[in-house]
Amino acid sequence: MKLDVYQRLGIRTDVAVTEQVVLDHLQRDRGRLRATTLGGHEIRIFLERGKPLLVGEILQSECGKNIQVVGADEPVTTAYAADSQTFSRACYHLGNRHVKLQIASADGERWLRITPDHVLEEMLGLLGLTLKSERAVFVPESGAYTGGHGHASSRSHSHDHSHGHSNNADAAHEHHHH
Repeated sequence: MKLDVYQRLGIRTDVAVTEQVVLDHLQRDRGRLRATTLGGHEIRIFLERGKPLLVGEILQSECGKNIQVVGADEPVTTAYAADSQTFSRACYHLGNRHVKLQIASADGERWLRITPDHVLEEMLGLLGLTLKSERAVFVPESGAYTGGHGHASSRSHSHDHSHGHSNNADAAHEHHHH
């Protein structure tokens, strides 16, 4: 059975979930993709581009099945900061490089999460953060200019992209305007 999805229901608790699909952060960023549900059904997603799928969001197939988006465990680097100044400096430097970044600060613990990149990891270490390589669900911050996510701001400004990127494919791949 193929499940074609054109509709998002959002994050809801009042809807019975009939399927789940596990997607990594790159897949959740796409408006069009094919995947397989945990129940073994092929799913084809056709949604508006520029609005990433949210972990926990419910999608509705044309045949009425409700499919929940589950975040995939993927390789990440989590960096812990001992104080708010170190944490702020790290976030600033990563943001200045347009790095996809997940941040959290609760109960006195401050951490940020990126996809593995040895150049960025070295910089974070030099700034004084403690690094841990692990597998976890990666939920990067959405873009600030669109109220969610997007590349709208990339059309309205220009800047020099020569600011210190490594030449490896992973680092080049991670240069996004988010």
